Amino acid sequence: MDPKYQQLLTTLRTAFPQPVSDPVHDSYVVFSILRALDQVDAMKSQAPILGQPQSPDYAAAMASRLDMNSRPLEDVVRELVRYLEGMFIWGHPRSQLNVTPVPSVASVIGVLLPALFNPNMCSDESALKFSEAEARVVAMAADLVGYDPAESGGVFTFGGTGTLLYGVKIGLEKACPGALQSGLCGDAVVLASTSGHYANYTVAAWLGLGQDRVISVPADDANAIDLAALESKAREALAGGRKIAAIVATMGSTDAFGIDDLSAICEMRDRLVDEFKLPYRIHVHADAVIGWAWSVFNDYDYAANELEFRGRTVRALAAAQHLIRHLGQADSIGIDFHKTGYVPYVSSLVLFRRREDLDLITRRRDTMPYLFQSGEHHPGMFTLETSRSATGPMSALASLLLLGREGLRVLLGHAVEMSEVLREMIEAQPRMSVMNRDNVGPVTLFRVYPKDVDTFKVKQREQHDKAYRERLLAHNELNRQIYERVHAEALAGSGVAISLTDCYRRTDYGEPINALKSYVLSPFADEGRMRSVLTHVLAAAGSGD
Repeated sequence: MDPKYQQLLTTLRTAFPQPVSDPVHDSYVVFSILRALDQVDAMKSQAPILGQPQSPDYAAAMASRLDMNSRPLEDVVRELVRYLEGMFIWGHPRSQLNVTPVPSVASVIGVLLPALFNPNMCSDESALKFSEAEARVVAMAADLVGYDPAESGGVFTFGGTGTLLYGVKIGLEKACPGALQSGLCGDAVVLASTSGHYANYTVAAWLGLGQDRVISVPADDANAIDLAALESKAREALAGGRKIAAIVATMGSTDAFGIDDLSAICEMRDRLVDEFKLPYRIHVHADAVIGWAWSVFNDYDYAANELEFRGRTVRALAAAQHLIRHLGQADSIGIDFHKTGYVPYVSSLVLFRRREDLDLITRRRDTMPYLFQSGEHHPGMFTLETSRSATGPMSALASLLLLGREGLRVLLGHAVEMSEVLREMIEAQPRMSVMNRDNVGPVTLFRVYPKDVDTFKVKQREQHDKAYRERLLAHNELNRQIYERVHAEALAGSGVAISLTDCYRRTDYGEPINALKSYVLSPFADEGRMRSVLTHVLAAAGSGD
């Protein structure tokens, strides 16, 4: 008789995909996946969540300990599926929470295939053709945003923060040559808009610059960086002997879809480099993790409008694309396919206009003697990660192949059209006001006011009049209460799931202005669902007397 461990090993082998063809076991693997999907499907209803509302039980989770014995796969599947209980369904037309789209079927398969065979994108010796898939997506994305694929390069990383980290790190190496080997020298700063992502501070902290080295530049009424203020702060930094590691241009902010004038930023950068006779070229990173996808409209004929979008939608798409079309001028670009590319987390790509920029962060080969013994493509020599999954590039490739330019135009155009529908409805309500009227993406920020408030003038008073502070705070509280009521209804299975931003922007006197937020990315959204946003928000607001 075989030893006990051999008996147990025989059983455990059935829990793994077989290394050689075994139709019977392959069917078992597929059936196990289908069983999990069937259990998930049974949790669906008309509500925008799976199953019943649930709150995490952290106390019970922390009491968990590893069992002695193995468990049948069927039991494990049931246990895993229960963690979906109460999960929001991002593709549900009543789910308008944030910039999180529903992944396409193709992109889910793009995650499944590498998950089955577990390639490591550190090198093509451990990833083989998966490395080719990454190179293919890099070339497709480079061409889309206006880079020359023959001269540019890129790599998938751990998220939008990761793309920003790579961009600023390259800029830091340009401003402080040798920092990779010898550490930081001198006083280097990063310039970014107040409408930019807080990841600017995260990156500065993790790179050793420190959060205080992020110079925050005011945004204008359109939530774009104030160019005059940017130049003033850049001049002040350079005149004080500081080095500029990077200027971060926000190309589609998370809250309001504000888009900086990238072309003007690059032109200003060139002037400053010449005027101050800098020995390096200030790096401009385009944080386009959301806005990159609007590049598919670069060659759209708005006059012909063959997709037959409404007039408001065409205007909004054209206005965004007018600024997005300058992405090719940036030195590096951050792209999140898991945001506006309709793929699962995490699928983030950082692109560099000049591939040789990556040489600035390439380690010596002799520091990694156990790697790179074969193959010809070794991203692990310059990536932060040694272990890097192929799920990002494969899911991105799947989505790009599935959708093409036209498919992305349809999905993004529909999202913007639904946002414009909602804005039109809000503008017809005397108690409501769109806060990001000058922004033209799929996100609508809005506020509800008491009946006695003049919504034509209130935004200006809230922004500029310090004497109006108490009323501003009262309006903030009203909108927070509305959000909490609407959110509770959504969790209970009725209503619509929207979100709240605590600080859409700050007033001239330093107070945050909050706003209700509808972010439409679902291909299943329709006018009826947008109308329901108003219905539930106004019901939650009550009379306002």
